[in-house]
Amino acid sequence: MTSDGLPDLRHEPHPNPTPADQRRALVADPVFGTVFTDHMFQMTWTEGRGWHSATVKPYGPLTLSPAAAVLHYAQEIFEGLKAYRYPDGGIGLFRAEANARRLNLSAQRMAMPHLPEEWFLASIRELLAVDGDWVPSQEEASLYLRPYMFASEAFLGVRPAKEFTYLVIASPAAAYFKNGPKPLNLWVSEEFNRAGPGGTGAAKCGGNYAASLLPQAEAIEHGCDQVVFLDAVKYENVDELGGMNLFFAYENERVLYTPKLGTILPGITRDAIFTLATEAGWEVRETDYSLARWRDDAESGALSEAFACGTAAVITPVGTVKGRNGEFKVNGGEAGKFTMQLRQTILDLQHGRAEDTHGWTVKVA
Repeated sequence: MTSDGLPDLRHEPHPNPTPADQRRALVADPVFGTVFTDHMFQMTWTEGRGWHSATVKPYGPLTLSPAAAVLHYAQEIFEGLKAYRYPDGGIGLFRAEANARRLNLSAQRMAMPHLPEEWFLASIRELLAVDGDWVPSQEEASLYLRPYMFASEAFLGVRPAKEFTYLVIASPAAAYFKNGPKPLNLWVSEEFNRAGPGGTGAAKCGGNYAASLLPQAEAIEHGCDQVVFLDAVKYENVDELGGMNLFFAYENERVLYTPKLGTILPGITRDAIFTLATEAGWEVRETDYSLARWRDDAESGALSEAFACGTAAVITPVGTVKGRNGEFKVNGGEAGKFTMQLRQTILDLQHGRAEDTHGWTVKVA
């Protein structure tokens, strides 16, 4: 064990790390999701032995059996969080412990092993200790961190695997919107759903996102940015977007509505909004929220704003909602004042520009 508790921790330095000038160029103009840092973290869980062989090693291909269980039975979960460059040059994380808890909730649903939260955080610290120079410093840029776990045992048979691999990889990311956030155009899917009661909607597993790809493509065909899913039983109530949670703001009542948990992902940003909105004098209510109400209240003006939230885009206003029965606009298709205030508050906390009174941020370098 190490001082962080990681089992059998080893470091394997990269034999040919990215030259400093090339790395600086990549960080200055990040290409998210296709450019990765020099190293990754890897650890293995084996039945009867538990977690072992923690290693920081050069980023590179994995060796898997063609019979690896993940390829056949989809035992796979992941998280997404970011490392931020602070004004003093340090590196910080935002609510990383919440990501650690959610990973274990996903693991429980997918019959996968528990990962101690302190090891989740330590794995990220160890990776940032060698690849911290990859964290961008420009406005709203970050180093995206992808911890994930999958069934690596080689076998064919419908049962939980007896071996799992946990990894963390990292990719520098520019601001989600180059010229500031623009209101989203959303497409309502009335044929497909993301998850039903008793399903895996509350788990952050790859299958949920695979299920969203076809309806997301349909949204793009209709000139929209994202797909909106309705409940899988009556197709009446709003669930969430393909990759973000939703909120509906009623300024006159000072009330925020958001779909209740159960079939949707418990977003980390979503949870932060509960606290920040309450502190700003708003009441937050988790409840069923129908598409019909969304349309009626938007058209009458009772609904003042709507916004989506998630790790990638933080908070994004909703402008237009389209479906097979026509379309409607929220707040005239413009970004709402409260939406943008919440967005700036979270950004300032994430980037170390505001005092953290909630214990949400941690400086790791």
